[in-house]
Amino acid sequence: MALPNLSDEDRKKALAKAAEARQKRAALRAKIKDGEMSFADVMSKSDDPIVARMKVATLLESLPGYGKAKATKIMTELEISESRRVQGLGTRQRVALMDRLG
Repeated sequence: MALPNLSDEDRKKALAKAAEARQKRAALRAKIKDGEMSFADVMSKSDDPIVARMKVATLLESLPGYGKAKATKIMTELEISESRRVQGLGTRQRVALMDRLG
């Protein structure tokens, strides 16, 4: 897929938009890690573009007491791809995660 030719102004807007999305995801991860938001709260907002575009592995690693090892183990057991994003979860995968963590 060829990249579109953007003007300098359009490129700056796109970079600013991407930076803002990264900051919002980082703030969301901080809220999850601090216990301000539960896994169920996050999954209930899965239609929000910030949550929808977050990788499931990153979401699991943000949970208090969970790191790479536990997140990988859960994803392997539930047959969720390492690169899967929240918006791409199937119904069964979503229910299995909620049963396990929600």
